This record gives sequence, C-alpha cells and structure tokens, in this order.
Amino acid sequence: MAREKIKIRKIDNITARQVTFSKRRRGIFKKAEELSVLCDADIALIIFSATGKLFDFSNCRMKDILSRYTRQTKEEKQEEPFLELQLENSNLAKLSKEVADKSQELRKLKGEDLQGVDLEELLKLERLIGDSLSRVIDTKGKRIKHEIETLQKQGDILMEENQKLRRKMIALSQGRKPAILLDHSDTSTIHEQGQSSESITNNGGPPLAEDDSSDTSLKLGLCLF
Repeated sequence: MAREKIKIRKIDNITARQVTFSKRRRGIFKKAEELSVLCDADIALIIFSATGKLFDFSNCRMKDILSRYTRQTKEEKQEEPFLELQLENSNLAKLSKEVADKSQELRKLKGEDLQGVDLEELLKLERLIGDSLSRVIDTKGKRIKHEIETLQKQGDILMEENQKLRRKMIALSQGRKPAILLDHSDTSTIHEQGQSSESITNNGGPPLAEDDSSDTSLKLGLCLF
C-alpha cells in the first residue's frame, strides 16, 4: 500500500516533534554527505533546534566554507551596482535604437531619405500613408460635424432667448398703453370740467347785466310819474 502523504505543519505534540526532528536531521545530514561525495561539492549545514541546540555538518572545515560564503556575498554585493549599471546601459542602447528606427520611419513617411528605398518598401509606405490619410479625413469630418452640431445648438439657444425677449417687450408695451390712455382721459375730463365751470361763470354774467337794466328802467319809470 502507498504511504499516506503527511501534511507539512507544526507538530503540536512535543515528544513527537522531537522524534521527527531527530529523524529528519539525520536524514538531511545523510543526503548532504551523499551529495558532497557524488558531486564533489563543498557543503555546510547549520541547524538550531527549538531549544537552541546547535547541529552542523560539513564535508570539510566549516570555517573555510563560511569564509568562502562571506567573501562571495561581499563580492556579489559589490558587483550588484555594476550589474545594474550594465543593465541600464543595455536598456538605454535599446531605447536609443528604437528612437533612431522610429525617426527614420517618420522621415520616410514625410518623403525624406528615400534614396535607398526599394519599390516594395515604397509601395508599403504608400499604403501606410493612404490609410493614415483616410483616418485623418475621417477624424476631420467627425470634428467638423461635431462643431456644426454645437453651433446649431448655440443658435437654437440664442433664437429661444430672442423669442423670450421679444415676448417680454410685447408684454411691456401692451402694459403701458392703458396707462397712457388713462392720463389722456383724465386730462380731457379736467379740461371739460374747466370748460363747464367757465361756461357756468360766463352764463351767470348776462343775468347780472339784465338785473342792472331792469333796475334802471324802474328808476326811469318812477321819475316820469
């Protein structure tokens, strides 16, 4: 029967954990020794248990291997900036080449530097320029149509505001006429009243004259007698 696969997780039981640690530690050391013999490799293992106990293995002097490790890591750290600089220089060269290629292609599209271009490439440029021109014309038509629609909307708004102002002017002019007629009627009424009072005064004059003449005639009659 196949062995059941053990899930890799922390063993809660302390005794079982210590037994497993001892078995696995011996197994790792055995595998490291086999690897050093089979592949002629320098191997150093350092293990600290949960209780802080040190276990180590090396196929040669541990101090020599640790010295080599320290020296190698220092050299690698010193080489890292140089490697980064090389990478940046490589990226810069690649970008410069891309810029030069694009600039050359742009000059060809403008009709410049066409001396060494063969017929096939010229036909390709012609198709490319034709496609670009059609896209430009299409975009220009859309922009013009959009501007026309915008101007039409603005014109409609102005016409609507014009009509509103016209209606207000008509309403204001119609509201002033009755006031003007009322003023004329008041004035004519005042004139008529003035004329009537004058006519009354003038009409009262002659009767006063008639009274004077009658008194005179009476006086004359009395004298004759």
